Amino acid sequence: MQQLIGLLPIVLMLGLFYIMVFMPEKKRRKKYEEMLTTLKMNDEIMTKGGIMGKIVNIQDDYIILESGPDRARIKMAKQGISHVVKASEVALTKED
Repeated sequence: MQQLIGLLPIVLMLGLFYIMVFMPEKKRRKKYEEMLTTLKMNDEIMTKGGIMGKIVNIQDDYIILESGPDRARIKMAKQGISHVVKASEVALTKED
């Protein structure tokens, strides 16, 4: 019985560690996967490398991104997308 009481703080710390680290990561990953599945044409996105552009074509695992004043097209994996840019962020970048 004494041995079990001695292990109780360790078990509690491991449980707290799981709740603080793995649960938020699981929620973040689920939100990211949902964002990737709801992408549509003409969405403004930012890549993990910092490139902003508009989606002009969506394939299974890839997208075609149009970026820059010369409208260069880039084929990239969906996993390279950081986030969908809100309309207010797009307006701020066009003013600069």
